[in-house]
Amino acid sequence: MQFTDLKSQYAALKTSIDTRIQRVLDHGQYIMGPEVKELESALAAFTGARHCITVASGTEALLIALMALDLQPGDEVITTAHSWIATSETITLAGGRVVFCDTDRETFTLDPSKLEALITPRTRGIVVVHLYGQAADMDAISAIAARHGLWILEDCAQAHLATYKGRRVGTFGRIATFSFYPGKNLGAMGDAGCAVSDDAELAKRMAMFARHGGLSKGEHQIEGINSRMDGLQAAVLCTKMPHLAGWIEGRRRVAARYDKELQGVGDLVLPAVGANRQHTYHLYVIRTARRDDLRRHLNERQIDNVVNYPIALPFLQAYQYLGHSPQDFPVAHEHQRQILSIPIYAELKQEQQFTVISEIKQFFAAG
Repeated sequence: MQFTDLKSQYAALKTSIDTRIQRVLDHGQYIMGPEVKELESALAAFTGARHCITVASGTEALLIALMALDLQPGDEVITTAHSWIATSETITLAGGRVVFCDTDRETFTLDPSKLEALITPRTRGIVVVHLYGQAADMDAISAIAARHGLWILEDCAQAHLATYKGRRVGTFGRIATFSFYPGKNLGAMGDAGCAVSDDAELAKRMAMFARHGGLSKGEHQIEGINSRMDGLQAAVLCTKMPHLAGWIEGRRRVAARYDKELQGVGDLVLPAVGANRQHTYHLYVIRTARRDDLRRHLNERQIDNVVNYPIALPFLQAYQYLGHSPQDFPVAHEHQRQILSIPIYAELKQEQQFTVISEIKQFFAAG
């Protein structure tokens, strides 16, 4: 059984997607064409932001956002210890120094109670990750940021349409970034991303960074990079966007079935939903001390599963220079040995899901 089934999603929208792609092929504007402009307007409305800049990937959206925030040598940026490396590597690439914060035991997101102790005179901002499809505790984080005069950058790569107190993620910080990697809840057919902001000057700087330092061809006010979403990806995303809310409701139904059927099974800890939050279940992540044995059991039965992520960021070889130990991030270190993502997508059939559930129950029943 597949971990996710992108072919089924395409099959359901094949005629619409093929028509939109053919339109791009017919007019031949593959870079910065009408579909890109259409998508930027739609994404701004979708997120509630005044400005949207489409880029080539979610990682480059983070990098461009951090470049626009004008990090200087020695500037520190705090982020979560539990995420994909794009969250942290872009801080370094933009000229900052990454500072990791441990995570909340139940929601996997940055733990605000650990945050304030990490702030120094060199701290400039916080990159908050809404991990697995769930918002971080934005009231607490925002209060700390305001108290210390820090900006917030939201990494919403996995959290399209997730909410905190009824407010969508991407509306709490100075900038928010999104990924449209194919496996995301809203996915392109290749790499793609965007950054959104209410700040017109920041939006202008991000657009310039993404387009070789200028807004018009041949005019380079600053040095930048080439990070433009192509028209084919924009066409796909324009077609998919109206279906996103329905897909997320489908994911929630799958998650609710897992919650019901796996409650009390073995030592499983099921995903918790934090107070005042609506989870969008980009991933359904269980925890068990017997994770590796459970993985082998599922793999033998051809049920795909993934560990997101097997090594917490501070313990990666890339960050050995920081000299961290497990005692510095006890929750993230514990989670990396326990977490397991099991299949979840809107098209997952009930009988397929019950196969997953049955095999998990059989594993624990066998002792």
